[in-house]
Amino acid sequence: MFRSIGLALAPALLAFLFLIPAAGVSAQEHGSPMILPIDPAPLVARTGEGDKRFQIEVADTPEERSRGLMFRERMPENQGMLFVFPETLPVGFWMQNTILPLDLLFVAEDGEVRAILPGVPFSTDTISPGEPVRFVLELNAGTAEREGITVGDRLSHPIIDAATGG
Repeated sequence: MFRSIGLALAPALLAFLFLIPAAGVSAQEHGSPMILPIDPAPLVARTGEGDKRFQIEVADTPEERSRGLMFRERMPENQGMLFVFPETLPVGFWMQNTILPLDLLFVAEDGEVRAILPGVPFSTDTISPGEPVRFVLELNAGTAEREGITVGDRLSHPIIDAATGG
């Protein structure tokens, strides 16, 4: 299957396929929430209404990205999870085994929010912005709207800033 899509698309397809099947298998095997440490640096969303700060957990390994917020029953309002990919890729998420309704902010390598999509608890529908991204920030549902975060706003955090060289 992978030979027929060409070498240029193979890494992107693998990243997309990895997120969906691995998430369900890993979560079913573990059945408990993954709690990562809070990063010492806040993530800052630069919005038209001013800067908004969030405490974040950073999911930057394949296992952490596949488990994400599954089985989590609550998350503080000012907290989120930043998914960090090794390069800009087409990505897709699903909400199987995820109890919390979420906002998924799809973020380009330069920190620009490219899409904000809802995550419906327990859904197996693919959530994807339709374009490659480098980061995804998951927040409690309604947070983006409440905090005035819109497509085109920029996110800043040492991990994002390092990707832009800034």
